[in-house]
Amino acid sequence: MTTLNIHTIVGARPQFIKAAALSRAISLDDRFKEKIINTDQHYDLEMSKIFFDELSIPRPHYSLGINGGPHGEMTGRMLINIEEIFLNDRPDAVIIYGDTNSTLAGALAAGKMHIPIIHIEAGLRSFNRQMPEEINRVLSDHISELLLCPTQTSLDNLANEGITNGVHLVGDVMHDATLYAMSQASMNSNIMKSLNLENQKVILFTMHRPSNTGNKSRLIEILSMVKSYAQGRPVIFPVHPRTKMALKDINFNFPNLYKINPLGYFDLHKVLDESELVFTDSGGLQKEAYFHKTPCITLREETEWVETIDAGWNKLWKMDEWNTPRCNIPDYGDGKAAEKCLDIISKHF
Repeated sequence: MTTLNIHTIVGARPQFIKAAALSRAISLDDRFKEKIINTDQHYDLEMSKIFFDELSIPRPHYSLGINGGPHGEMTGRMLINIEEIFLNDRPDAVIIYGDTNSTLAGALAAGKMHIPIIHIEAGLRSFNRQMPEEINRVLSDHISELLLCPTQTSLDNLANEGITNGVHLVGDVMHDATLYAMSQASMNSNIMKSLNLENQKVILFTMHRPSNTGNKSRLIEILSMVKSYAQGRPVIFPVHPRTKMALKDINFNFPNLYKINPLGYFDLHKVLDESELVFTDSGGLQKEAYFHKTPCITLREETEWVETIDAGWNKLWKMDEWNTPRCNIPDYGDGKAAEKCLDIISKHF
């Protein structure tokens, strides 16, 4: 049996999470050999180390150290470096995740060298081309050979764009990662104890998108809404570096607001497990809240994870009410999406 040599591109924390499920499965499967390229798009030495250690992700073979700067500059620098690696290593296939600049750079480098591209989490659409992630998704999908989709909606989106070959519904690899984190968090996280919030229900609040942090009036409106919802309840607020900069000129505080550093993955899931409500502009956290069966308010005008809204677990911040009654989302699968991905990849090649 021939071993398939795969190069995997990651660079942002959501990609570390998704890669954790698949890379762990690859490490146990003789059909594949993997090298990981970390662009360092979201660079934080300590946080990256925590994520790789906690999620048992194999150490990257290549760390590119590329972060900061305008989108074009960042993507171009990644493209140059990734292409050089591909020229030296000649992988049989390239795995990309999601919708970051790292995703697009990996897709372009592989596509121009005629290396088959496997896109995990293909077919997502927010239908907002003002978001750089939407551009990255669309372009990456249109040059991928295998498109492994988390939901029927994502399959339908691709079909509407004329993409039907190589498309498969596999479920959500983030569900795999979440189940692993949930099993570990109770034993390995002391975050609630360190905050003196043991056995208390809390609200989790995260925000990092430039559309929120870069608009002062919008930022103040969001902060006021969170305060209004809290009504004295503890609000855990892991502050993203971009958000920290935006808050310098705003006096935002209220009783029981816990401003803390960004959380490790197990700590995040421990907090989620104790949360009765989540506010976020993160794509991944919308789903992770659902996996914990915690209602979420998404601080955006649209979401690529429309199933969470349809099922009543999520609502956009300008919506009046959640959909009812709340229900499960079968498309996200049973926590074995990584195994399904590897079987499809093996059969395809």
